[in-house]
Amino acid sequence: MPLPVRWVTAPGEPALAQVGTALRAGTGAALIGPVGVGKTTLAEHVVERVAPDFGRVDWVRATVTRAPVPFAAFAHLFAVPESGSTAAVLRAARERLGDARLLVVDDAHLLDPLSAALVYQLAVGRSVTPVLTVSTDSAHHTPTLPAEIAALWQDGLVARVDLHPAGQEDGRLRAQVDEFVAGLAPDVRRVLEFLAVCDPLPLEQAALLTSAHAVDAALGAHAVTLSEDGLRPAQPLFADAARDRLGGPELRRLRTAVVEHLPADGVVARLQRAVLALDSDWAPPAADVRSAAQEALRLGALELCERLGRAALQLEPNLSARLAVGYALAWQGRGREADEVLADIDPDRLSEPELLAWALPTAANRFWMLSAPEHATAFLHSTRAKLTTPAARTTLDALSATFAMNSGNLARATELATAVLASPDADETAVGWAASAAALTSARSGAFDAVDALAEQALAAGQPGLLRFTSGYGQTTALVMTGEPHRALALAQRLTEYAQRRQPGRAIGEVLQADALIALGEPAAAVTLLRESAATLAPTGYSWGPLAWMLLSQALGRLGQAVEAGKALTRAESRHGLKSMLFAPELAVARAWTNSARRDSFGAVAAARDAVKAAQRGGQTAVALRALRTAVELGDRRALDSLLRVCDEVDCAFGRDTVALARGRT
Repeated sequence: MPLPVRWVTAPGEPALAQVGTALRAGTGAALIGPVGVGKTTLAEHVVERVAPDFGRVDWVRATVTRAPVPFAAFAHLFAVPESGSTAAVLRAARERLGDARLLVVDDAHLLDPLSAALVYQLAVGRSVTPVLTVSTDSAHHTPTLPAEIAALWQDGLVARVDLHPAGQEDGRLRAQVDEFVAGLAPDVRRVLEFLAVCDPLPLEQAALLTSAHAVDAALGAHAVTLSEDGLRPAQPLFADAARDRLGGPELRRLRTAVVEHLPADGVVARLQRAVLALDSDWAPPAADVRSAAQEALRLGALELCERLGRAALQLEPNLSARLAVGYALAWQGRGREADEVLADIDPDRLSEPELLAWALPTAANRFWMLSAPEHATAFLHSTRAKLTTPAARTTLDALSATFAMNSGNLARATELATAVLASPDADETAVGWAASAAALTSARSGAFDAVDALAEQALAAGQPGLLRFTSGYGQTTALVMTGEPHRALALAQRLTEYAQRRQPGRAIGEVLQADALIALGEPAAAVTLLRESAATLAPTGYSWGPLAWMLLSQALGRLGQAVEAGKALTRAESRHGLKSMLFAPELAVARAWTNSARRDSFGAVAAARDAVKAAQRGGQTAVALRALRTAVELGDRRALDSLLRVCDEVDCAFGRDTVALARGRT
C-alpha cells in the first residue's frame, strides 16, 4: 500500500473554540485556509459537538466537476422544479431547506453561482446555520470565489476562522499527493481518474465503470470515500493529481464512458450529463442538448446556456437553439455577438409564433445593448405589420411602450400601455412590460395614485425580472413626491435585497436607493452606492447605466467635489442617448450641480432651468418639480413663479415643501 500523505493540519481546539463562539452568537462560521490543512476534518468535529443542538444536519459538497451546473451540490437535498424562473427555484429551495438546520458546505469556493446565492439567502434569512470550508488556493483547478460566499463574512453572517498551520507548504504537499496517486494500483487509480471527470459518482456507476473490487480497494487505500451523494475522492487534491496525469484524449474517453452510464433523472442530472457530453465522444441527440440549453437559460446560468446552445447549433441549427444563445449573450452584455446569432435567421420562413419569439429578443438587444433605439423601434413596427393575431401584436405593443418610455415619449408610452392592459389578448409578458412602464410613466408625470396598482399588476403577471425595478422606481418616485422619502428608501432597499448579490439587479436597486438618499439630503451615502453600481452597469447597455452616472454627478456636485462630479458628468453624457432620453432632466440637473461645485452660479441656474424645461416638454411634471427644487437650492429667484404653475398641475407634499423653501429664500 502506498505511503499515506503526511498532512500538516491546523490545531483543532483554537478553531473549534472560535466556531463554537460564533454558533452560540447565532451566526455561522467559515473555515478558511490552504488545501490540506484539515478544514473538512474540523467541520466534522464541529458537527460532532453541536449536532444535538440542531434538529437536522446536512452536508453539501461542492466539486470542480459540479461547478458549471446550477444547484448540482444541492441535488441530494432538493429537486429543481421542472418549470419556473430562477427566483421561483430559489424560493422553492429556501422553503425546502430553511428549517433552522445546520448546513455544512464543504469546499464552498467551488459552488456554482446559483448554489452560492442560495447559501447566502439561507444565511441572510437566518433559516439555516451555515458552516463552510473555503480554500484559499485558487491556482489548481479552482474557479473564482463566488461573490455570495465572500459576502457571508463580509456582511457579518458568518465568523471567519483562518487556518494557517506552521510548516504547511503547497509545493511539498503537491509532491506527496502526486507520489501517493502514482503509487496506487492501476485499478484503484482508475477509480480516481473517473472521479476526476465526474465527482461524485453514484456507487453503482463507479462499480460498473471500474469494478466492485477496484472500488473496495480504493476505499481501503483511503483514496476515496463514500458519502450520501456518492463516491468521492478522499481529498480533492487526489482527483487533481489523477487528472493532471491524463491527456485530453483520455479524459474524453473517460467522460464518454461516464455519460453512457450516468442516469439523467431530473433537471440537475440532465444538465450534468449534457455538460459531460460536450467534452466527450458521445453524440447526444440535438434535441437533448437544445433542451439543456433552455434549462440553463431558465435558471439564469448564462455561460452554460451559451456553451450548450452553441453545441446544439452545431448539431442542428434551428430557431430554439439560436434564441437560447441570443438571450444568453445579450444578458451577458455581449450585444453584437447576440445580434449576429439572432440575425442569422430568415424571418420570411418563420411561422407567426416563431416570428414573435425571434422579434422580441432581437428588438430588445438592438434597443439597449447595441444602443440603436431608432433601428429597434422601426424593426418592431415592420415586424408588427407581418403579424395577424391580436395576441402577438399586443405583445409587441407592450415592448413598444417600454421603448417609448425610455425614449422620453411618455404620451406614446401611456397610450400603448393603456391599450395593452385593456386588451383581453395580453399575455403575462405583455402585461409585465406594459404595467411596469405605466407605473414609472405615471409617477414621473404626477399621477401618483395609479402607481401602486400598476406595480402590483406588473408583479402579478409573473414576469418580474428587471421589470421589477422599473415599476419599483415608479413607486419610490411617488413616495418621494408625496412626502415619504424614508419609505422610498426602505422600498428601494427591499428591492436590492430581492436581487441579493445577483447583477445587474443589485446595482439597479442601489441606483434607486441613491435617488431616495439624494431626496433625503444624504448625498455622501448616495455616492458610496453609486460608485460601484455605475461601474457595474456601464457595460450592460441598460438605460440604468447613464442614470447611475447622472445621479453620481449630482451627489458629488452637492458635496462640492467639482473634479469628481465633472468626471461622472462626462461619463453620463457619453453614455446618454435616445434609449435613456427619459432621464434627460436628470442629466441637466447633474450639469447644474457640477457647475455649482465649480462655483459657476450662473451656469448652475441655467442648467437647472434646462432641466425644468426638458421635464415639462416630456410631460414629466413630477420630475419638473424635483428640477425646480434644485433651481431653488441653487439660488434661482425666478423659480417660484414656475413652481406655483407646476404645483397647480400636481398638488403634492414635495411641491408644497419646495414652495415654502422658495418663499423663505426670497
